Amino acid sequence: MLVSALLTSVGINLGLCLLFFTLYSILRKQPSNITVYAPRLVATQKSEPRGQFDLERLLPSAGWVKQAWRLTEEELLSLSGLDAVVFMRIFIFSLRVFSFAVIVGIGILLPINYLGTQLSDDSELVNKSLDSFSISNVNDGSNWLWIHFSAAYIFSGVVCYLLYYEYSYISDKIISHFYSCKPLPSDFTVLVHGISTSSGHTVSEDVESFFTEYYPSTYLSHSVVRRSSKLQSLIRDADKLYRKLARLKSNKDTPRRFKREGPLGLFGRQVDLADQYEKKLGDLEEGVRIQQSLLAGQEVPAAFVSFKSHFGAATVLHIQQRINPTEWVTEQAPEPQDIHWPFFSTSFLKRWICNLAVVAACIAITILFLIPVVIVQGLTNLDQLETWFPFLEGLLKITFISEVITGYLPSLILQLFLSLIPPVMMALSSVQGYIAFSQIQKSACIKVLWFTIWNIFFANVLSGSVLYRVSVFLDPKNIPTVLAEAVPGQASFFIAYVVTSGWTSVSSELFRLLPLIFHYLAKVFARKDDEELVVPQIPYHSEIPKIIFFGVLGITYFFLAPLILPFLLIYYCMGYIVFRNQLLNVYVCKYEIRGKFWPIVHYSTIFSLILMHIIAIGIFGVKKLPLASGLMVPLPILTLLFNQYCQKRFLPLFKAYPAECLIKKDKEDQNDPAIGEFYNKLATAYEDPAMKPTQYSLSTESHSTPLLQAAEVENLA
Repeated sequence: MLVSALLTSVGINLGLCLLFFTLYSILRKQPSNITVYAPRLVATQKSEPRGQFDLERLLPSAGWVKQAWRLTEEELLSLSGLDAVVFMRIFIFSLRVFSFAVIVGIGILLPINYLGTQLSDDSELVNKSLDSFSISNVNDGSNWLWIHFSAAYIFSGVVCYLLYYEYSYISDKIISHFYSCKPLPSDFTVLVHGISTSSGHTVSEDVESFFTEYYPSTYLSHSVVRRSSKLQSLIRDADKLYRKLARLKSNKDTPRRFKREGPLGLFGRQVDLADQYEKKLGDLEEGVRIQQSLLAGQEVPAAFVSFKSHFGAATVLHIQQRINPTEWVTEQAPEPQDIHWPFFSTSFLKRWICNLAVVAACIAITILFLIPVVIVQGLTNLDQLETWFPFLEGLLKITFISEVITGYLPSLILQLFLSLIPPVMMALSSVQGYIAFSQIQKSACIKVLWFTIWNIFFANVLSGSVLYRVSVFLDPKNIPTVLAEAVPGQASFFIAYVVTSGWTSVSSELFRLLPLIFHYLAKVFARKDDEELVVPQIPYHSEIPKIIFFGVLGITYFFLAPLILPFLLIYYCMGYIVFRNQLLNVYVCKYEIRGKFWPIVHYSTIFSLILMHIIAIGIFGVKKLPLASGLMVPLPILTLLFNQYCQKRFLPLFKAYPAECLIKKDKEDQNDPAIGEFYNKLATAYEDPAMKPTQYSLSTESHSTPLLQAAEVENLA
């Protein structure tokens, strides 16, 4: 790729970013758009639409930037929880890493690369290849390569230090958050599954007998799980019909309540929709009650067991309960609102088959995604494109067209295909048998991350090289050389990818184009009283892999092609401000996993460093500097030892709280006057919502009023 093509891509994406920022600063101030740009504030009743017209609404402003910048970490913790804080710490960590990288890479390594003569490119700056700014331009055997060698060691040390600091900081944050938090049901509850029942006894009786015998001083209560998937479906249908009926009865437009019986509502006698809905609702309500009575005896061999202390619950969680380790298995219970109830309605065999199917589906998707990768690589090579499509030869000779095709179009196409992956991975994770929505999201996050690393990095690197064949990985000795020859050649593509997928995606996240379109479509095609406020949760499963992947690119190309570094730094600066704004105004925390996303970031960073070291070993060998190549070998070993230390030092805290913290917290809870009320609520916290009594009758005011209020609260949540 030429410098001019990169400048074209940067110009297009910069223009889109400025457009999105400008439109956002105007549209966010319009009262009709408040549910799009501040649904969190509307739900918490901290913002109300302004009725009076103000000319200032039509002028762009950057007041939102100041507001987002002033948000403190403690405020963010109270607003959105620990996961949101860890999410923003990823940006802070990346900003620190790439601020240092830009100083070294642009200030020292880039001039050395540019002054090299290996590629002998005498054209003007705008017509130079971006390879002139990479290590490929440094002469073979040049002593200047020792600067790159030193930079790799120093940069690795700085990254490891920052990783250690962040791991330590987040660990301290987890402990302090645990001490300051009010008692949570999940801290006192474990999920027990694989319960073996004795003849003549129910699951509930056996659970009660087991825990009162072995844990008499700490056992509090239990809730047995039942197969309620059919019942949950009936309740969802009843809830929808109830809302329709409530809106219909509150609507002052009486003619809307009447409809003809015939096809399309054009023929036949008129009927009252309210009467029809009430009859259907009565039938559904009766069906719900029948199913609830039938399910009373259909117990699943699983139960949520609650205890009187944190330490009591932790003891049960980490001790094997029976001689047979497959029976009475315990795991940490999620928060009640985080439970994925369909998991319990699936048999062990079905879950096992689903896991195999998910693995097969992931492999199939990975293979199919190679098709757009090959197309993208064809677009980056004009000679290859002319060979495939000879009729485009004349069009490709136009400078601007060729610059758009090679500089902007490939990364745009890849981004469009990649946008389909997160929802697909979320759907696949939901059928794997996880008991919590947060676990599903974490699993989807890992799937999306490794899919992105393989299909966007390795597939592009290797498909852009004549060395793209599986056999190169059969001999590990060849891997450094293969990567050293293939990776630098794709630097220009990844620079354009950062600009397109990074800059534009962050600005479009702020602009919220799709929610804005759906909002206006709803205003046109739906009645005002049909609109329901939905406050979204931040999509960690799609955003965290993107942030991490850009970190992988930056670390890998740090000394190979440092020109990518300022573009990455701009992305992280934009993302830091934009997502602080979104967490403040848009997203709500429905459930969390208390910072467990951070180990994913840590392992990915270690992987990036090891990849950089392997490529460095190969590149110094290719550049006829075997001594530097040999001296690089200890670096990945030292990095792995550092990773092993971090695993021993910090990782256990992300799995369970230590006894020291649990006992200290229990002593504090004993002095809490509200602990008795908490125990009373804990006894019913893990009852299946589908088994709770329902009342949909609208015949009296006493019935309708509280239910309407409950429905509104549920919608806002």
